[in-house]
Amino acid sequence: MTGEERNHIISEDYIELILDYRNNPQYLEAFPGATVQVMNSMFAVVHLPVKQLDISRVGTFGYTAIPNVFGLLSEASVQASGIPELRRIPVLNLRGTGTLVAIIDTGIDYTNPVFILPDGTTKIRAIWDQTIQSADRYPLNTGFGTEYRSEEINRALASEHPLEVVPSTDDNGHGTMMAAVAAGNEVPTEGFYGVAPDAGLVVVKLRPAKQNLKNFFSIPEDVLCYQEDTIMWGVQYCFQLSKELGRPMVICIGLGSSQGAHEGRAPLAVMLNVLGDFPNIAFVTAAGNEGNLGRHYRGTIDPKIGFNTMELIVGEEDKGFSMEIWGDMPGIYSIDILSPSGEFIPRIAASLTLNRIISFIFEETIIYIYYQTVEAETGDQLILLRFRNAAPGTWRFNVYSQTDLTGGFHSWLPMGNMISRNTYFAQPDIYTTLLAPGAADVPITATAYNPIGGNLYAGASRGYTRNNMYKPDLAAPGVGYLAPNNHKEFINYTGTGVAAAHTTGIAAMLLEWGSVRGNLPGLNTIEIKKFLIRGARRSANLVYPNRDWGYGILDVFNAFNILRREE
Repeated sequence: MTGEERNHIISEDYIELILDYRNNPQYLEAFPGATVQVMNSMFAVVHLPVKQLDISRVGTFGYTAIPNVFGLLSEASVQASGIPELRRIPVLNLRGTGTLVAIIDTGIDYTNPVFILPDGTTKIRAIWDQTIQSADRYPLNTGFGTEYRSEEINRALASEHPLEVVPSTDDNGHGTMMAAVAAGNEVPTEGFYGVAPDAGLVVVKLRPAKQNLKNFFSIPEDVLCYQEDTIMWGVQYCFQLSKELGRPMVICIGLGSSQGAHEGRAPLAVMLNVLGDFPNIAFVTAAGNEGNLGRHYRGTIDPKIGFNTMELIVGEEDKGFSMEIWGDMPGIYSIDILSPSGEFIPRIAASLTLNRIISFIFEETIIYIYYQTVEAETGDQLILLRFRNAAPGTWRFNVYSQTDLTGGFHSWLPMGNMISRNTYFAQPDIYTTLLAPGAADVPITATAYNPIGGNLYAGASRGYTRNNMYKPDLAAPGVGYLAPNNHKEFINYTGTGVAAAHTTGIAAMLLEWGSVRGNLPGLNTIEIKKFLIRGARRSANLVYPNRDWGYGILDVFNAFNILRREE
């Protein structure tokens, strides 16, 4: 790879597309002059000049070719999951020994004592910092970032000025928290206990999303978020490193996106489904924190009426954002628009593909509307609306269906702080708010609950997926969870990202029992998930699986206890 090609990867003048080329190898030749990186036997990333991005052209490859944008899923207790009971049994004193925990997130404060062994050396086996560019120290064929192995981190820790040796940091603290919850050292004086404290760590510090992609989706400039393709590179790196080091690994993704069909068919989800079936590998994802923010609408269209009216309240501060409408089969859908001032845009008829710019006079609002009647990955219809200078107030959309059957549609707004809490649907639906990649089939998807009182976290995203797949899988502690930040302070965190980190540590314990100790060699994600589902605690008043709790509350001791009773 030339220096010019490496520059395309990080340059704001180039934008990325993710291509699934398994059945269409000719896709790799569809962009003459572009830089093409083959990631693995499934996906390639194309870097092309921003001026060449044409959303109609993207229709050839599917909307999922445009990288989704992911945000963090936690905001600034071990006993609840049966871990102490398990460790009191000598033969089951599982602490993650011989395993690796990989955190793909905001980085890590490697100088924090929770990541340093008693002899002063690091428990981190490798850091790939995607934000520090080097000429030849990037891993695989990625072409960007810098990799630091444990030997170099140990030299840094022995130095008077560690950051002069290994300059990788975590300016946000989310990644540090996730790594500590999953595999940090015990700090009894602070009441902190990592779930799998003897596991080694692998950390990927993600490169923030390019501004050109944020501009495309109208994401505010100061919002921290990440591109799907860089997360996928992180997954590929961790997967390869597990094989190189010969250790079983749990890979945790505490990020989420509300973009896409919510069916687990986007490139990252597909990749996790494939790699999660490999032995000695497990993936854990978070459900999301979108349950009570009013950002999902479910509409049903009675053929006798012919349309459903969806009302969207837009806050003063949200001048730009995107909104997706996904229609159920077999309907073909179209919309009309009524602005807050009463300006009416008549029904925009559906066609195979449509790309239209709507300008409003009184509000000075512009909406870029894109129809794709047969979206390449799902076969369903997508209507994408991108707002510029959105007028505050109530917007009304009549969604029409051209079918004689009762049909419906889902609509989603951006997640997290990509929009304010003052923009929401007037009649939202708390269900089907599960974020990507938590909607993927194979990974273990964790939702969050409060062990004190046993209540589900109010903000947790709910299932099922749009195609009614049972998700989330399990509930883990994720409310008021004490963990270190990037200033070496212990503070409380809340969110499904915390629950995912907790679940990651438990998965590492199971890999130690099964793969390292040889009780069940070659464990994969599906086997670990089913093992935990069998042991989950369930209420007699609920039917499982359900949209809130999945299959119940995580209890690793009970999972082993059930096996003992069966013997």
